[in-house]
Amino acid sequence: MPGSVKLRSVKKFGQENDGYEFSDEGKLSKNGKKEESAIRVGFFQLFRFASCREICMMIFGSICAIIHGSAQPLMLLVFGMLTDTFIEYDIELNELTDPEKVCVNNTIQWRNLTEEENLALNMTKSCGLLDIEYEMTNFAYYYVGIGAGVFILGYLQISLWITAAARQIQIIRKMYFRKVMRMEIGWFDCTSVGELNTRMSDDINKINDAIADQVGIFIQRFTTFVCGFLMGFAKGWKLTLVIVSVSPLIGVGAGLMALFVAKLTGMELQAYAKAGAVADEVLSSVRTVAAFGGEKKEVERYDRNLVSAQRWGIRKGLIMGFFTGYMWFIIFLCYALAFWYGSSLVVDTQEYSPGTLLQVFFGVLIAALSLGQASPCLEAFAAGRGAATIIFETIERKPEIDCLSEAGYKLDKVKGDLEFHNITFHYPSRPEVKILDQLNLQVKSGETTAFVGPSGAGKSTAIQLIQRFYDPKEGMVTLDGHDIRGLNIQWLRSLIGIVEQEPVLFATSIAENIRYGRPGVSNDDIVTAAKEANAYNFIMDLPQKFDTLVGEGGGQMSGGQKQRIAIARALVRNPRILLLDMATSALDNESEAVVQEALDKVRMGRTTISIAHRLSTIKNADVIVGFEHGRAVERGKHEELLDRKGVYFTLVTLQSQGDKALNQKARQEMEEAASSDPDAERKSLNRAGSYRASLRASLHQRSRSQLSNVVPELSVAITGELGPRSYSETHSGLPDDDSEEVEPAPVARILKYNAPEWPYMLFGSFGAAVNGGVNPVYALLFSQILATFSMPDPVEQRREINGICLFFVVVGLVSFFTQLLQGYAFSKSGELLTRRLRCLGFQAMLGQEIAWFDDHRNSPGALTTRLATDASQVQGATGSQIGMIVNSLTNIGVAIIISFYFSWKLTLVILCFLPFLALSGGFQAKMLTGFAKQDKEAMEAAGQISGEALNNIRTIAGLGKERNFVEMFEAQLEAPYQAALKKANVYGACYGFAQCVVFMANSASYRFGGYLVYQEGLHFSFVFRVISAIVTSGTALGRASSYTPDYAKAKISAARFFQLLDHIPKISVYSDEGDKWDHFKGDIEFIDCKFTYPSRPDIQVLNGLSVSVRPGQTLAFVGSSGCGKSTSVQLLERFYDPNSGRVLIDGRESTRANVAFLRSKIGIVSQEPILFDCSIEENIRYGDNQRHLSMDDVIAAAKKAQLHDFVMSLPEKYDTNVGSQGSQLSRGQKQRIAIARAIIRDPKILLLDEATSALDTESEKTVQEALDKAREGRTCIVIAHRLSTIQNSDIIAVMSRGYVIEKGTHDYLMSLKGAYYKLVTTGAPIS
Repeated sequence: MPGSVKLRSVKKFGQENDGYEFSDEGKLSKNGKKEESAIRVGFFQLFRFASCREICMMIFGSICAIIHGSAQPLMLLVFGMLTDTFIEYDIELNELTDPEKVCVNNTIQWRNLTEEENLALNMTKSCGLLDIEYEMTNFAYYYVGIGAGVFILGYLQISLWITAAARQIQIIRKMYFRKVMRMEIGWFDCTSVGELNTRMSDDINKINDAIADQVGIFIQRFTTFVCGFLMGFAKGWKLTLVIVSVSPLIGVGAGLMALFVAKLTGMELQAYAKAGAVADEVLSSVRTVAAFGGEKKEVERYDRNLVSAQRWGIRKGLIMGFFTGYMWFIIFLCYALAFWYGSSLVVDTQEYSPGTLLQVFFGVLIAALSLGQASPCLEAFAAGRGAATIIFETIERKPEIDCLSEAGYKLDKVKGDLEFHNITFHYPSRPEVKILDQLNLQVKSGETTAFVGPSGAGKSTAIQLIQRFYDPKEGMVTLDGHDIRGLNIQWLRSLIGIVEQEPVLFATSIAENIRYGRPGVSNDDIVTAAKEANAYNFIMDLPQKFDTLVGEGGGQMSGGQKQRIAIARALVRNPRILLLDMATSALDNESEAVVQEALDKVRMGRTTISIAHRLSTIKNADVIVGFEHGRAVERGKHEELLDRKGVYFTLVTLQSQGDKALNQKARQEMEEAASSDPDAERKSLNRAGSYRASLRASLHQRSRSQLSNVVPELSVAITGELGPRSYSETHSGLPDDDSEEVEPAPVARILKYNAPEWPYMLFGSFGAAVNGGVNPVYALLFSQILATFSMPDPVEQRREINGICLFFVVVGLVSFFTQLLQGYAFSKSGELLTRRLRCLGFQAMLGQEIAWFDDHRNSPGALTTRLATDASQVQGATGSQIGMIVNSLTNIGVAIIISFYFSWKLTLVILCFLPFLALSGGFQAKMLTGFAKQDKEAMEAAGQISGEALNNIRTIAGLGKERNFVEMFEAQLEAPYQAALKKANVYGACYGFAQCVVFMANSASYRFGGYLVYQEGLHFSFVFRVISAIVTSGTALGRASSYTPDYAKAKISAARFFQLLDHIPKISVYSDEGDKWDHFKGDIEFIDCKFTYPSRPDIQVLNGLSVSVRPGQTLAFVGSSGCGKSTSVQLLERFYDPNSGRVLIDGRESTRANVAFLRSKIGIVSQEPILFDCSIEENIRYGDNQRHLSMDDVIAAAKKAQLHDFVMSLPEKYDTNVGSQGSQLSRGQKQRIAIARAIIRDPKILLLDEATSALDTESEKTVQEALDKAREGRTCIVIAHRLSTIQNSDIIAVMSRGYVIEKGTHDYLMSLKGAYYKLVTTGAPIS
């Protein structure tokens, strides 16, 4: 059944939706989130996907809810009658206490008068007819009956609604994901993936909340509200109107409170956001902070920003206390008014019986309460409708290019001729920018065509049009003369293999990743493809070979490895058309050579289009096409195009390949040398001997001259880029189980941190104790009023009633002040604690060694969240928690004392029900908040699949794997769905139980009360007193237990915090231990250092590094990425200590030196300098945090760094803010600020980690000059890829796989004709 309904609705709505398709889509998502989330779905439309079966379930559930809703007012009818019975009985007893009166013939008569005289005196009160025990038994049966009914109804109501909702949500989830996977790529450009992911989880959960148990509960509460008021008006309209007249006061109070709290919470969050930004900035750049010794400075800056958050938090507490107090005050006034006016109606005009008074009063009270409890449901409905708007619109939308459609031709034979005819194209997300402009271009089958041109010229766009990710606005793309829009999409894409610049791997094994290329491919094919892609060898070197997991997004693999797996995946398709989009640009030289060789092998006999920037990859293409401004402006071979002096020529010359001829000459010489003197190479490789032996087998097909390219390359593959960096990304995808396992912290320790606030906590607890006593006092007064109704003397009665009403007012006033006191005192102590903890926590974080930050659990994001949430949750275990406990304890304590005092027997009976009452109160409060949390957890697995699919949608579309992902997703939905069905029954039963407990408790206690009144002469008002005291305090206890800001959570948060505070860093910044010495010279020596990053212990980064620098010399490290260059610098800074071997500074071991002292002597400029979000001046001052610097110092440093003139040209000069992470400045400017920052500390040792590699030629010159100035008279260690920066160093050390293979001056190394010589001559990035 659901199928047919579903299809029809999609068709119907799809047609209306055609007008709003393309151009609007982009605007819509940009212009206003507001209009986008406008609610365009009616409430009943939420149930569009319900089949008949679900509709029946929902209707039946609603009927149950309506009957259930009328149960409470029904109970009041019974309650009224019960009260009247008791009072009548009591009046009779009072009459008969008079010794003159006696019961004759069931009427009370004067003992010494005749019947006539008695009649004349109007002595007609009946007596002896009232069998109180019998009556109470009847009432007990009523109660039990209503209770049983409520249990069954509650169960049905909840379980039916939840079941129906679960089935509908299942359908919505499937349809939504199916539809999203079918959308064209242009739609994804306009919708962010993050947004889609939240829609998949949060928005659909919101719909779930809107169509599940909340509907049933809303109907039930609303019925109660209607019945309650009906009862009030039917039984006594005067009193009802009086009570209703007071209610606006409560409404206004509640409204204002909500408003203020929302506003203050906003302000508090905003105030904390500033501090959070500071924390985030500092933690993301913790290496910089450590290098410049800025820890103390940062902690102070953070603390300054916490003050305002604390102030808002305290204000919030005060306001909440004020309004809670106000509400209680009004409620008690309302009691006073109702009882005063009601009793006058009972006593003076005798319009009401006392039972009626109670029925009316409680009827209105229950009605008002239910209305209040129903309102949260309305919010859920509104949220659900808002969420459904976008989801349903997506489900209805027709994709422009439907990748799962069966339509379109499949050609029998494919030659592979591609042609672009007059194509004009804009991206849907940027309609104003023309990307392709009248592009005409032919790609012949079997040829390799290279696209070149400046970025933004439309090269990649052309490739995406071939894959039909987009359709051009004008013109067409043809394959063998057929317009590709007429071909079947899945079939078309199956002809194409694509290798992108940043290949996307899925989080499974290598073999599975390759298998994604073509369904049902055999293992032999996988191996063949891996061999063709030059990936086979490195895969076989991995411990698990083809079953190695590549990690989330392929994070466990190095760039070169990922590229080659991606090439194998493209090859296994056996494609007719191969598209290479910058397939080698992200690699270092050595990996590039290997990948390039793989690509050259596979291009044979296929139509290949290659986009590249590096000439080496383009030169041997059959045709080179030059792009400019979205047109193909020239085509031809390499030589022809050079002669034309067009786009291609400018690109070539720009790459400053003037020394190309020189390179070729050197290369020829080298090949001769290699053939004549094989030893030249062996020298450079003697360290890798054993390795070489094992590689021999796989190398015989390669030319000899590439041998040294292979060996270091493999080391890259194993170490990845810089160890820790790539690691931290890999793990983010794994579930964070390990971080959760902490023992909850002992409360005593939490309180110790809160000790300075003890006066506040004392006052708060006092307020809470008084508040706790209010409930039982209310029970006392209420039963006292009932007692007055049976008093014989009217004057006495009136006076008593007035007294009680006055007392109500007094209780209200007391309650107001104590609530205010409690709110203020606890918020003050809590906020102070939060601030103290945040500050301590932040300080502890900054004191950890750098290795601690490499652990994926301590990523900046995780740490800032920990500061934000954990610290604020801890206050849930101290102030307000103590308040809650004191409150509940006094509440229960006073109630029990009162009850035992008045009737211990009855109290014991009711106490049996107390645990259940507390349970039910707690459960109801939980029902109100809904059960969304568990559902979210169940959805994790499905969420991971959808997240992966949406993030890599292009890759999936290119591989035609949408169906697979839809199937995987739907398979993962089964478990949460089954869980939801199971839960429906459990929740239903719990809800029914929670609702019926009160009825059962009442039935037992009133029955027993009747027995005591009859047998033991207990006064009936005591029965009411005991029952209402315990019942109210029991439910209040339950509610309190659930409203407490999660106590357990607070303890866990605290435990996590203490874990952080107790963690002793291996390299401590704050300690004063360690050597400090005068006359620091800057003499550095590495002796046989071995090192692995703690976060990836299996990979040896340094393998016995030995190298030394005398004071004032410059040492340059050269080598491929991952060979340990940067690592050695980090050992020197003591971010890490070597596992074995020593680092000597001025002849002393670095591990013995004082950390802060050592770092203060070192200045560092890194590749991507990290600046802080403050002014240029402050950023430069950051260089030296030990002493106060004058402005002249800053300017002097700026002049040395060639920065001064540029700063003076800015409007605000040195006060210019650099933006977050220096985003307002260009790279060259950032570098120079970083250099000034390093110079101002006047370091003895200067470390330059690729300080100019990211710059263009002009900035590089300026920065290079600045660096040369800075190097004078200092020991300097340079890591660089460009030759110009290294040539004039005193020592050049060539590193490979963690040790130095050659060292010496430039000329000496060139004469060795070893590794360095080859790096220089093969135009590596060092050229």
